[in-house]
Amino acid sequence: MNFQNVTVAGSGVLGSQIAFQTAYKGFKVSVYDINEEAIEQAKSRMMSLKERYKEDLRASADAVDSAYNRMSFYSDLKEAVQDADLVIEAVPELAEIKMKFYKQLSEVAPEKTIFATNSSTMLPSQFADSTGRSEKFLALHFANEIWLNNTAEIMMHPNTDSKVFEDVIEFAKAIGMVALPLQKEQPGYILNSLLVPFLEAAQGLLVKGIADPETIDKTWIIATGSPKGPFAILDVVGINTAYNIAYAKGQAGNEGSKKVAEYLKREYIDQGKLGTGTKEGFYTYPNPKYLDPDFLR
Repeated sequence: MNFQNVTVAGSGVLGSQIAFQTAYKGFKVSVYDINEEAIEQAKSRMMSLKERYKEDLRASADAVDSAYNRMSFYSDLKEAVQDADLVIEAVPELAEIKMKFYKQLSEVAPEKTIFATNSSTMLPSQFADSTGRSEKFLALHFANEIWLNNTAEIMMHPNTDSKVFEDVIEFAKAIGMVALPLQKEQPGYILNSLLVPFLEAAQGLLVKGIADPETIDKTWIIATGSPKGPFAILDVVGINTAYNIAYAKGQAGNEGSKKVAEYLKREYIDQGKLGTGTKEGFYTYPNPKYLDPDFLR
């Protein structure tokens, strides 16, 4: 493994975290997004991450400043990937967007560059042909708040070169992750094979009018001892992500998912309530009700 220059394509909640963590561990990182507005939002997220690293990891001001200074920001894809050893794709969770991105990427990336998708729910084999280099393509999936929840699921598809697989496993370890190799393709990897049905079940209870988010979360926290309930988790993941997953399943004919997508759009997305990133989702931040000492009473 001889990665030195890493490009992260897509600077949303998780893309920004991947970029910052990679830079924090000493790699030179190019951050790409589609326009200057998105880039400015990315820089703002990085500033917030600097504070979280100081708070959660007791990182020094010098360490987080150095991490930020190892990052460059681009709205031109060719410039962003010109020296890339590895491109980690974290664009929106919609197949047509990812397909279009890989076709563009394949035209401008150097021959040496390995491509990795951070897709939460889709298989790398869906996009392998679009990459133009299927043997140098695989999945690399991170959990949210990766500096704390430091898992990296590395999943090959049938044509992935075994050396590429091993190199990306080593890269994951180099950026402070616990590497979790998957030997076969699995929609949702390990984490989301467990997490997505759980979150979907909670959303279904809400949309059917069974109970409100606080009651559902309270039930889960008390009964299992978990620190967060499903709606607190959804705020961290981002309600846009939940909507995109529900929308895709709705388009494929799942009526329950279609109703969830419509509900999330109407009640949250259209009102700018996207989760912790906008300070409001199912809860209001920085002091959500589920952290109140009386919440579980």
